[in-house]
Amino acid sequence: MRSTARFVAQGGGRALGKGIVKLAPLNGYVGYALRRAQGAIFADFNQTLATLGVRPGQFAVLLVIDQNPGASQSSVSMALGIQKANFVAIMADLEKRDLVRRRKSDTDARTYSLGLTPNGRALLQHAAELQSLHEKRVIAQIGSEGRLQLLSLLDRLADLPCPKRKRR
Repeated sequence: MRSTARFVAQGGGRALGKGIVKLAPLNGYVGYALRRAQGAIFADFNQTLATLGVRPGQFAVLLVIDQNPGASQSSVSMALGIQKANFVAIMADLEKRDLVRRRKSDTDARTYSLGLTPNGRALLQHAAELQSLHEKRVIAQIGSEGRLQLLSLLDRLADLPCPKRKRR
């Protein structure tokens, strides 16, 4: 990634092969910078978890279920911001792999309560160890103080009000 495209400070572009592609004013936009950083972080994390056959979204689902045993499918999908149809597919895959169990709720027959299987707990423990290595690589890049600063700023951005779309 970085080796094939390095920032050219004076020209505000990226050196790609023999030429320079100007990115101004893109490289000054917060959204663009966030997207590039997210891509780099996601690629590293995805590669980190690949040995386990787990994607970052699945890791998040396993972690939230572990921390909230008995939670409903809808509450976990909403908390993670995963659309219902996508979450159903994720759950079907995790259940097929014997990592998660879904049971009809004792209190509401329309919902499922979620829990990890022993296999799910073991996989999550290994995935969490790998995530820790990934996090150390990120911290090595920005420092511990930078990490805290970044998390705080990202939290604030996550609360950015979204304008309502106009109907046509």
